[in-house]
Amino acid sequence: MKPRSEKSDISLIEKVELHQHVDGSIPLDVTWKLMKKHGLHPVKTKKEMEKHLVLQEGEEGALLKYLDKFHYPLWITQFYDNIAYAVESIVTEAYKNNVRLLELRYAPIIHTYSGLTLRQTISAVLSGINKAKNRFPMEIGLIVIAMRHQGPHIAKILARQAISEAQSLHERTGVIGFDIAGAERGNPARLFGQAYDIARTGGLYLTIHAGEDEGPQSIWEAIDVLGASRIGHGCSAIEDKALLKRLAKDKIMIECCYTSNYQTGAVKLGEPHPILKFLEYGIPVSICTDNTTVSNTSQNKENAKLLQWLTPAELSTIHKEAEAYAFIHQNGGPRSAQLVERKRASKKEGIEK
Repeated sequence: MKPRSEKSDISLIEKVELHQHVDGSIPLDVTWKLMKKHGLHPVKTKKEMEKHLVLQEGEEGALLKYLDKFHYPLWITQFYDNIAYAVESIVTEAYKNNVRLLELRYAPIIHTYSGLTLRQTISAVLSGINKAKNRFPMEIGLIVIAMRHQGPHIAKILARQAISEAQSLHERTGVIGFDIAGAERGNPARLFGQAYDIARTGGLYLTIHAGEDEGPQSIWEAIDVLGASRIGHGCSAIEDKALLKRLAKDKIMIECCYTSNYQTGAVKLGEPHPILKFLEYGIPVSICTDNTTVSNTSQNKENAKLLQWLTPAELSTIHKEAEAYAFIHQNGGPRSAQLVERKRASKKEGIEK
């Protein structure tokens, strides 16, 4: 693909956001407002607070500096009303960027430190989503996250709790998927097999953070051991041609987070982003923000950056095709789409590169 130089207004493209975290996407104004309300602001001004919430120039390329931006929002998301308000604000910002299908990710257990139960924390997010849906014509769902470093047993507890709030049990918004995130190193995907079995049996769709801070083996385990149908980040897949062919053959989507990947060091500064290689191989991709506040980004910004290589029409096509892999579609959406693609792929001898 040759770099493109033209600029275009991509704000009118209807977008599909499949990988956005609640904790890293609470608007700065909202965090500051809630901190002041509870007397929890560690600095005197919002400008000073911004340095603690948004990755600054010179901090790019280091995962620890990126993750350091997450602990302050947790100060104010230990309360039901705050969680609901923060989520509604996140959806509002997404709508302004013409996002029409949004899947938010949320790790309930790190919001229980002040006494909320797991069920209450999930309910708070669903409440915020439902309030936003009353205001905006959007499809919105929730993916529950277990943190790798907390171990497989906690992950099983979270999988069961996610099932208890599944979309099938709600008239409006419910939990649609299950994910594990956090430190890949030392916490291999294969250890979380039982948690994923529970989630699968309970009817949840499966994704996983993999290949962000570990090699291709992490992604192989995600698809072969855990049975994930989508991969969050997946950057290291470009190191393994066999894996790229497998992802293309089985139509396993990669949730690509352009800005975040450079900031965390998943992709080295100056190197092409893996999304270009994924597209060459015919691997389904989605354009995602990951954490809009920490990364100081938005759907419009992410798409604008990709205009270096892709036309507005190509970006629009990516979003339209990503919709087929959205977990939010209850009646066969992503599963039936994946089944059709796999049947087509099985009729071919393989993908040659």
